[in-house]
Amino acid sequence: MGQQSKTAADNGSRESERRRTILRAAIDVFARKGYHGCRIADVAKEAGVAYGLVYHYFKNKDELLETVFDTGWSGFVTRVRAVVEAEGTLAEKVRGIVDVAFEAYRVDPRAVKVLILEIARSPAGSRINRQTAFVDAIRLSSELFTRAKESGELRADMDPHLASALLFGNIEMGLTAFVVGLTDSRDVAALERAKAQIADSFLYGVLSGAHGEEAAEWKSEKPSEKSATKSKAPKRS
Repeated sequence: MGQQSKTAADNGSRESERRRTILRAAIDVFARKGYHGCRIADVAKEAGVAYGLVYHYFKNKDELLETVFDTGWSGFVTRVRAVVEAEGTLAEKVRGIVDVAFEAYRVDPRAVKVLILEIARSPAGSRINRQTAFVDAIRLSSELFTRAKESGELRADMDPHLASALLFGNIEMGLTAFVVGLTDSRDVAALERAKAQIADSFLYGVLSGAHGEEAAEWKSEKPSEKSATKSKAPKRS
């Protein structure tokens, strides 16, 4: 009985390893050739396995892409949750979330490229519930902003859900600059500068000088005043 259990465990381990190998190969091929340029034969060749073995684990390349998303996104959300639930100030946690995203890119730039670019472009993207995934992530970090607002750390006029969405939007666009080649992904110093700029611009804005006064003046203008100003404009003949 003991030998049978050991054999079953060994077989299960080999199965898992083969599946991981194929999935890793799929990430590399998707990143290099794109969804439309990728074929199952390319994945098999990259993985060093027989063509038919890929179909043993994944029924088609759509399922491969779905699995890439599920695996990558679940890992990211798990690490974000750890930051949100840890001790620290709002600023420290915002920087921590940015760091999680950019560390993922530093460790595996091809996987992040696939998550950002190929998921949305592929027919499989319609079956991948990105909306639910992103909403769950936004809700997760919005807990951070809700607590910060209750403690007075976040401005009283800030909406926690919108603040969370803006944070993830900043991160995604910042990473996009790297994955499309606008910024050298091999430049470690550039990655560090990007992390700092994204966190700082989110936390403190991008305007120099007394931008707080300018914002207050803009907000104080009532809709009726804007309408009155527009009504005074000369009519076109």
